[in-house]
Amino acid sequence: MPSFDIVSELDMHEVANAIDQATRELETRFDFRGTKCRFEHAKEVITLVAEADFQLKQLLDILKLRLTKRGIDIACLKIDDPVINLATAKQAITLRQGVEAELGKKIQKLIKESKLKVQAAIQDKKVRVTGKNRDDLQTAIALVRGGKLDMPVQFNNFRD
Repeated sequence: MPSFDIVSELDMHEVANAIDQATRELETRFDFRGTKCRFEHAKEVITLVAEADFQLKQLLDILKLRLTKRGIDIACLKIDDPVINLATAKQAITLRQGVEAELGKKIQKLIKESKLKVQAAIQDKKVRVTGKNRDDLQTAIALVRGGKLDMPVQFNNFRD
């Protein structure tokens, strides 16, 4: 029986490349010369460190630009509120991956309401869609692409 998976994944190598490019840009920009601004990357959390709030906003803009140029959708970023002290300002950005239960239920509901002859099942961090007809599966892919989801999704593991 034909099937495919709906997933939300990030290429962490491309994320690391984007952070490296943003760091290089930071080192060459005149307005950041002599400051202690930097990007800290640990697994799925990027921390922006600056001396003032306006520099944090500039760092965030640089990071978003570099991520989009590397092909990473910035809708997967969860941007926390900045923590501002007298000497430093920090802001944590979490990279969200995987189809969470809430998003999975939303995708399941979207497919069920379309009256297509396919079934959607939530499996861990992905949604598996199965059906008897390959055309129905392709219609389901188009339906999910057109749906208003708060996370970028990819389609893989298409089996015939």
